[in-house]
Amino acid sequence: MPKISELAKVCKSKNAGPFEVTIDVMFETKEIFDKVEQTGVLCAALFSKLYNVPEKAVLFTIYPAALAFKGTIPRCTSSGDIGDTDVYGAQQHAPLLDVEIPI
Repeated sequence: MPKISELAKVCKSKNAGPFEVTIDVMFETKEIFDKVEQTGVLCAALFSKLYNVPEKAVLFTIYPAALAFKGTIPRCTSSGDIGDTDVYGAQQHAPLLDVEIPI
């Protein structure tokens, strides 16, 4: 099965303020986007599992016009606080890269 890292054109993360991070997964073609969407793998439950946050804390949105999926999750440590290892939230997409998509 292909992984998101093999299917997505872009997979990135960034801060959505000091207390949240948003993760975007974008695809190059509508065909690939549609196939991924039909699997249902990319969903709030996946973000909850990968990032160890309650599913109700995940804001998950599908953007068909941009061929994209977006998940916004709370940060476990606020940006810039003691113990924060990723001030910009730019490395938080990594757990998604190895997720397999059954297409």
